[in-house]
Amino acid sequence: MKTITANQTKELLDQGALLIDIREPAEHAQQNIAGAISLPLAQLPGLLPLVTGKTVIFHCLGGKRTAMNAEKLAACTTCEAYLLEGGLQGWLAAGLPVQGRQKQSLDIMRQVQIAAGSLVLLGAILGYAVSPWFYLLSAFIGAGLTMAGLTGFCGMAILLKKMPWNKA
Repeated sequence: MKTITANQTKELLDQGALLIDIREPAEHAQQNIAGAISLPLAQLPGLLPLVTGKTVIFHCLGGKRTAMNAEKLAACTTCEAYLLEGGLQGWLAAGLPVQGRQKQSLDIMRQVQIAAGSLVLLGAILGYAVSPWFYLLSAFIGAGLTMAGLTGFCGMAILLKKMPWNKA
């Protein structure tokens, strides 16, 4: 799938193209491009074949998610499709307007990285200083991250989404 710049995307949107944000709904609610449709990556395969005859542009936050899933996204479309270069960050870098909440919490994946890293570090420190049993905390977090990578299900992310600072 071809990657296009933010300005090219704006031109296509002005001509009636469809912009699809593949980020999670909470990320979309924080900040989004006006008119973008929030369709998380997991929901796309069942919904996109309904869209025909329009140019489709996919975007995420920084462009990595769309690039990594370009084949999957291309398989969901029956029309001309593009990826927004740099995602929402590329759009912002081009000086184009966005909408959403002004006060933003960190996105869920960054929160997971901070929480997991902190718990692994805590387990290692306590395992060394207090009791070797605390090394199990680091092992538990590592196992959870491995399962999240293999299955796409991240229990820590689900738990963090329920926290007050992540509520709309």
